[in-house]
Amino acid sequence: MFTGKNIVHSDVVTTATKEALFRRGVTLEDIAKIVYEMQVPYHEGLELDECVDSVERVLRKRELQHAILVGIELDELAEQGKLSAPLQQIVVSDEGLFGVDETIALGAVFTYGSIAVTTFGHLDKNKIGIINDLDTKKGNGVHTFLDDLIASVASCAASRLAHRKRDLDEAGITYLEANAQKDKPSPNE
Repeated sequence: MFTGKNIVHSDVVTTATKEALFRRGVTLEDIAKIVYEMQVPYHEGLELDECVDSVERVLRKRELQHAILVGIELDELAEQGKLSAPLQQIVVSDEGLFGVDETIALGAVFTYGSIAVTTFGHLDKNKIGIINDLDTKKGNGVHTFLDDLIASVASCAASRLAHRKRDLDEAGITYLEANAQKDKPSPNE
């Protein structure tokens, strides 16, 4: 019988995920800027804080958390020279035929549907923002997994916003109107 004693609480995993990203020099705003760039052409009135919120919500999903924790751990082990050969050399050099990094990141993207999948493909190819910095190794370090994982998070957050826009469209309001309603004080205040 399963007693549940070995379950790691969601808050612990969420905190560990965010700490791992920060430790690797990635902020939620870095990811949100990518989301904003991907979605602003389609969303009049979209603001960066909505993109940050979308990133926050995506980072609560276990699929994304697990992928991020595994990928960052492998990048850090490679930096320390702790992977066995030939994997050590493959990860450090981010060998072109090594697709495990994309596979882990893509697996997490499936949670958010086809919009996230196509956005991931675009980001993997075009390397926007912090993804490019990590891929080109600006600032040192091994980021074989991290660049793809950031593309995964940004893709999922962009997909969330695309679906939210559809909900607003069906309600007959725009992001500008939704934001104006959000900023109005309630009559009880």
